[in-house]
Amino acid sequence: MSSDFNRMITLLRKEKGITQKKAAEDLGVSQALLSHYEKGIRECGLDFVVRVADYYGVSCDYLLGRSADRSGLTLKVEDIPSPDSSRDGTYHGSVLPVFNKKLISNSLNILYDKLNRNPDRALVSEISAYLMLAVYKMFRLLYSAGPRNAPGLFGVKRSVYTGYSDAAMHVAEANAQAIVNGEDGEKGALRDPAAFAMSTETLSRDYPLYASSLFNLIKTSEDRISKGTRKDD
Repeated sequence: MSSDFNRMITLLRKEKGITQKKAAEDLGVSQALLSHYEKGIRECGLDFVVRVADYYGVSCDYLLGRSADRSGLTLKVEDIPSPDSSRDGTYHGSVLPVFNKKLISNSLNILYDKLNRNPDRALVSEISAYLMLAVYKMFRLLYSAGPRNAPGLFGVKRSVYTGYSDAAMHVAEANAQAIVNGEDGEKGALRDPAAFAMSTETLSRDYPLYASSLFNLIKTSEDRISKGTRKDD
């Protein structure tokens, strides 16, 4: 059984606000057995996977980690809406860069929409700084690969820009965390933390065009994290 299964059934139950006892009763198993499934101590049969999928209204592929989308959709580049695609609907360039660009762009649409629900200029500034620094680092990395590219485009020395930008990203992340914790916002705690309440179900409902991109970005990122620094590509 996929290692994602126990995590997903726990997530779905908590998103629904259902107790483990209630879920176990509805699914026809003991609470102790469901607890073992959620902790990954025991593996279930495929019939139970199907029951869970029907119970939570998701696909078996989603439960098993084969798809990042609740419906089981496997995204292709042409399936992802792009806010800057050409007018004729044709995507130009090779598939991988376009695919990843759209995952990131569509996920950012959700991120900034959520920020707009509870506008805190400091929080927006820190999150934006973090993202811009990440883009800056990767763009400069590519720029440096061109032997004839003039180094004068950048003001920070080549020998220190990676360390300095990493430090600036850590500061932006720490500041954003402090704001979210209510320690350093413009007016103390965020005005309406409930604006950031979300689940896979509400994200899919509120962002039908973009949620699949976000879910795939999360899965891709966590796959990368789990692999550490190995280069399997």
